[in-house]
Amino acid sequence: MHKASAYPAMTATSGVAVPEQPGAAAAEARAGRALGPAPVVRDLRDRAGRAPRQLCFGAGDLVVVSGLPGSGKTTLIDRVVASPRFDSQDARDRWARRMPRFLPYAVYRPLVRAAHYAGLRRALRSGASVVVHDCGTQAWVRRWLAREAQRRGRGLHLLLLDVDPGTALAGQRERGRGVSRYAFARHRRAVGRLVRDAERGRIPAGCASAVLLDRDAADRLRGIGFGR
Repeated sequence: MHKASAYPAMTATSGVAVPEQPGAAAAEARAGRALGPAPVVRDLRDRAGRAPRQLCFGAGDLVVVSGLPGSGKTTLIDRVVASPRFDSQDARDRWARRMPRFLPYAVYRPLVRAAHYAGLRRALRSGASVVVHDCGTQAWVRRWLAREAQRRGRGLHLLLLDVDPGTALAGQRERGRGVSRYAFARHRRAVGRLVRDAERGRIPAGCASAVLLDRDAADRLRGIGFGR
């Protein structure tokens, strides 16, 4: 897998020449598919403070931020993303302010989900670059985004926050929200699979690139931008 050298900014667009990813190419060859450009995997973990401060993607590209609950996805998106961004927690917070406090979230969860995905659909149809919060277990959302990226002739990029479970659980306690043990185990399996695959040069179908971030690299990041 290719490890990116330290840049002041990293560009991840389909037009940039990138090193071949042997693992991904071999996987496609074994599957009998025609070989196109191999996906790019950038590993920015363990950089000892030398990770880039800016990630730049193409105009109209889509970005998915995945990681364990409590890994810092929402914090990262809030801090570095100026373009349209979609986090189901935002929709939940908006609905919670409108609902009686005694009403359990489970009662109006379907309405929150419907509102979240309806807003995301509108943003995608506008053709704008969008950053989407992903818990790692909803592969259907990534497939939907991949189809949309293909429809508009742009790229879908995966940002993976790779933090250990203990750090993620501490993050849940810090924000005052947690998930059940069962749910956390599901997230851990799904995110672990995404990280292991990326380390081997394999990323979800339809993705043009993946970027692996540890907590240090995520904390150093100051912006996610899109070209014109």
